[in-house]
Amino acid sequence: MKRRAARRPQRAKDVLHGQGSKSTGEFRCAGCRLAVPLRAPGTGHRNHCPNCLASRHVDRRIPGDRAADCGGRMDAVGLTARADGEWLLVHQCRSCGALGTNRIAGDDNALALVRLAMRPLADAAVARRVLLTL
Repeated sequence: MKRRAARRPQRAKDVLHGQGSKSTGEFRCAGCRLAVPLRAPGTGHRNHCPNCLASRHVDRRIPGDRAADCGGRMDAVGLTARADGEWLLVHQCRSCGALGTNRIAGDDNALALVRLAMRPLADAAVARRVLLTL
């Protein structure tokens, strides 16, 4: 029987997402323009659209650090899983090409997640491109 390593709890996020450093409780998706609430089931903070899975390049190394200067749109290009079975979205920035991962949330569009998971099986060029950029 495999022992699971104890995961450290998420750190508290004190990020303010609104204009002029005011927290508005939601943000506008860079992809589908949906008004997305900041609260997400299954994660400590929301960092992508639950509808189209698009994100914005705002974090550099640590989720919630808001230290990236790019600000470009990040498209979901794949899925990966942690050793404990938790799924992560792999995003690639349209502006600078940077890759990043985000935990999926409980209200993410299940059909969009399955389509993303099946994408490498439908087009081998996509799988090859993602693997080469990692």
